[in-house]
Amino acid sequence: MENFKWVWQYIKKYKLRMCIAMIFVLVASALCMVTPYASGIIIDKVIRQSQHDMLLKLCILMLAATILKSIIRFSYQIIFETISQGAFMKIRESMYQKLQNMDFKFFDTTRTGDIMARMTGDLDIVRHLISWVIYMVFENATVFIFAVTLLFTINWQFTLVMLLVIPFLAWAAIKLASDVRPTFSAIREQFSRLNSVVQENISGNRVIKAFATEYIEINKFDKENEAYRKRNMDSAKVWSKYLPIIDALAGTLSLTIIIIGGVLAINNKITIGELVTFNSIVWALGNPMRNSGWLINDIQRFNASADKIREYLNNESAISNIEKPANREITGFVEFNNVSFGYDNEEVLKNVSLKAKPGETVAIIGPTGSGKSTLVNLICRFYDCSEGEVLVDNVNVKEMDLRTLRSKVSVAMQDVFLFSDTIEGNIAYGVPDAPYESIKRAAGIADADEFISSLPEGYDTIIGERGVGLSGGQRQRIALARAILKDPSILILDDTTSSVDMETEFEIHKTLRSFYNNKTTFIIAHRISSVKNADKIIVLNDGQVVEQGTHQELLNLKSYYYKVYQSQYGDFDGLDEKEVG
Repeated sequence: MENFKWVWQYIKKYKLRMCIAMIFVLVASALCMVTPYASGIIIDKVIRQSQHDMLLKLCILMLAATILKSIIRFSYQIIFETISQGAFMKIRESMYQKLQNMDFKFFDTTRTGDIMARMTGDLDIVRHLISWVIYMVFENATVFIFAVTLLFTINWQFTLVMLLVIPFLAWAAIKLASDVRPTFSAIREQFSRLNSVVQENISGNRVIKAFATEYIEINKFDKENEAYRKRNMDSAKVWSKYLPIIDALAGTLSLTIIIIGGVLAINNKITIGELVTFNSIVWALGNPMRNSGWLINDIQRFNASADKIREYLNNESAISNIEKPANREITGFVEFNNVSFGYDNEEVLKNVSLKAKPGETVAIIGPTGSGKSTLVNLICRFYDCSEGEVLVDNVNVKEMDLRTLRSKVSVAMQDVFLFSDTIEGNIAYGVPDAPYESIKRAAGIADADEFISSLPEGYDTIIGERGVGLSGGQRQRIALARAILKDPSILILDDTTSSVDMETEFEIHKTLRSFYNNKTTFIIAHRISSVKNADKIIVLNDGQVVEQGTHQELLNLKSYYYKVYQSQYGDFDGLDEKEVG
């Protein structure tokens, strides 16, 4: 019932149309009784009593009822389809909005295939309920009620005998509903797993080709595909157990009419015309009984899918605004005050403290997994620290308006993502109304203008999905230009030049220095050449700040930074920076 209450919130705005459609269903169901009833009159009055003048009127009545029923049925089907598409759109919008509001932790722990399954297959099953199942349930119920009412007016004893199958039918329907629902939940879960395998295969197709592991991926897909088939077969076994029972019970109605109806007609308890009416209207009793199994099947599919969608919509982001967030201009003072953070009880950062002010460049270096990217992610509140506080302009980021904070922070991420759009569109992603000159200038600072201009379509070149067709270095430079164009107060460059050659990297950092002037800049890198000109260099190891100072100060310490310098530049024997070039 909770699932129906949930879906009602999306269709209640159409309740007037829904009421009109239900009235149409009621009228159409009533019109279904005209032909069987008129058939009985034709037998008894026209044929047996020779009242021939009634024939034309009854034929016209039957024809008019059939035409009117067809028009009305078409009308309410269109109305329900319209309602379903409107609700479908609103639910999809709610799901997509929820997707946009979720934090990084949600995406870290949720498979892409799960999200896609919720927004495609599960959502379509909900639409099917609104567009078809609702009116079919009401139509079958009203047809059944009208048929029973009509038959009671003809011969109530005979009608009661025919309805003896109802308790057995109800038992089979209830058992079907309880047994089939778990199988549908298992189907939806397996469908998500199958989606995830396909999505990963498509995203990682270049790696698969490079390692020639197509057969492994095919086997992996076959395994999940076979599991999906088995889940569907489990569900089919439940149907095959109960649907024949329901169908057989519905079929007994015709047998009942032939045997008992025939005996009653022979003994003149009912007329031949009434027997014809009973026989003509048996479909109005049998079809709803037969359809009940399939409708229960569809309703349980809906319940399984609605459970998944509601579970998805009930997710709450751990990162959200407080009731009255601070909303003010950000200049760029950043402070980490005894900050600790961990993923799933595994500590990544431990009591990190540092300060940065506008115009200052802070470089962060350290071994892989030391927490460098995690540290800067806390500035934008992609995650919240578990202990300590991150301050921007002396205000805890947890107390700041998220949109305001992130609008003043620009990040060129380690994992470069480009959209299937033009190069100009990708660079202007954060500032959609940016003039072409500003876009070109940002590309120039990122040392990307030259290669972009050399392309046949220049800045109008369409980039393939995830930047397919561009080199790693080209993608990085476009991402850097995107970050630069935003003109933020705080600029974060997370290993942004790792895929470019040393000469290009030198040119990029040379042009970037003028851009850093009034900005607080954080540079994460593994190359000494990327960090040596920073005002302050932080060395992270195992989530802790182990060294801090300028390039020359850290060299003099002869610790981790010194060893990295040696590995990249060769032996160093205490010479100052000018002497080593």
